[in-house]
Amino acid sequence: MSTVEKPNKLTQGQLPRWTWIAVLAGALVLSAALMAVVGFNIAGWLVISALVFVVAITAVTYFVEGGRKATNTFWSALVVLAFLLALVPLISVIWTVLSIGAKGLMAPGFLGSDMNGITGVVDQASQNENLDVFGGIKHALIGSLMITLVATIISVPIGLLTSIYLVEYSRDNWFSRAITFFVDVMTGIPSIVAGLFAAGLLTLIVGPGNFRMGFTASVALSVLMIPVVVRSTEEMLRVVPNELREASYALGVRKWRTILKVVIPTAISGIASGVTLAIARVIGETAPILVTAGVATQTNWNMFHDWMMSLPVFIYRQLMNPTAPAATDPSTQRAWGAALVLIIVVMLLNLLARVIAKAFAPKKSGR
Repeated sequence: MSTVEKPNKLTQGQLPRWTWIAVLAGALVLSAALMAVVGFNIAGWLVISALVFVVAITAVTYFVEGGRKATNTFWSALVVLAFLLALVPLISVIWTVLSIGAKGLMAPGFLGSDMNGITGVVDQASQNENLDVFGGIKHALIGSLMITLVATIISVPIGLLTSIYLVEYSRDNWFSRAITFFVDVMTGIPSIVAGLFAAGLLTLIVGPGNFRMGFTASVALSVLMIPVVVRSTEEMLRVVPNELREASYALGVRKWRTILKVVIPTAISGIASGVTLAIARVIGETAPILVTAGVATQTNWNMFHDWMMSLPVFIYRQLMNPTAPAATDPSTQRAWGAALVLIIVVMLLNLLARVIAKAFAPKKSGR
């Protein structure tokens, strides 16, 4: 006697998991056919495919699973498309810099030499005779790292202590409200204004004509870093549960020691992320460093004397003022190579922040 399999009531009226793949394939094919009629281009094909996919997957879900599921599918598809759209510029920038800048990064002596002695004659000979491009970014890389390091040393203690005062000690008085107001104002200050402020401040201290040095650039970057550190650290400190503070106070621990041993270690992961965000915010600044540190062709290790080059200024100068105006390929190669190095430095800083946060985060004790 033959038996007829009954449909599973738990899966009845539900679409199979591969439905979205089939709908996406159909949307791609249909969009390709439409684009073939009006003139094919990749950007238009992807946009039309996305629109067709959203409409089709919503319609299929509506007819099979009902209007409630269709609404959920519609908004889920929009969220995924928005996420993919946000990835497009990021992937595009990374791919462009990586594909073009890899040649400059692989040039002999690119990381170990500076631009001292590199003239337009050298670049023109390199382009005309198809030789290796000489001249590197040693002076700019060292300058960027030193300027950013000093700016971080200035900004992090100020920002951290300000955040501790706002969260732990202030009683929402006029002074704390004034600090919050000025931090908000500093968050939106143009970078060139920070450079002019640092130049004016150092002019008052060391005299006119002597302010162009690495330390002046660090002061300018610290003006841009401090509000970011304050805001991010303040939010992280507020997230720490008050129960932890109260438990520490109940054991007789003083407030300053509670902050040092309980509050900050609990929020260290977010604090490290905020500091890294602030560093990434300023390490690519060009205008304030161009105003304060100037332009140099050789390595300068002294933060308090003479001009100092940085990676953003190096990229700007190589693109806007090539060493050989009649042979711009070597300068363009150096600029893209320096841009790739700058991205790698930011990525390494993010990795370092994660390592620091993991090392200093409170240890979880198992039961």
